[in-house]
Amino acid sequence: MIAESLIIPQHIFNEMLAHCKAGYPNEACGILAGRNGEVSKIYRMANIENSPVTYMLDSREQFKVMKDMRENNLSMVAIFHSHPSSAAYPSAKDVSLAFYEECVYIIVSLMEKEPVVKGFLIREGNIEEIKIILK
Repeated sequence: MIAESLIIPQHIFNEMLAHCKAGYPNEACGILAGRNGEVSKIYRMANIENSPVTYMLDSREQFKVMKDMRENNLSMVAIFHSHPSSAAYPSAKDVSLAFYEECVYIIVSLMEKEPVVKGFLIREGNIEEIKIILK
């Protein structure tokens, strides 16, 4: 079952924003883990592309994160990344690299004074915005 919304505790949401701002002017990225559409852990990850328009998770770092999630009985519920100078909407590359259909893709836009955060389900090239609920 795929959730219609994603629940993120305020402190994890704030940590995600801080990680995205710290990566500026490049894109920042990471993984949110939890269960049943509710986030309980953030993994701040390196963008090995070091680019303002694209990101790539380090495969070794991602392997360690997946192992840690398994050991803690967590699932990957979201992948987040920032758009330093574009809107909080998936780019064509984001859509082409959306391999996890059960995962929410969160985009943090830093182009305005205040960050704009939106979540999307991306399945077979279709983009559907979902609600992010702060707890």
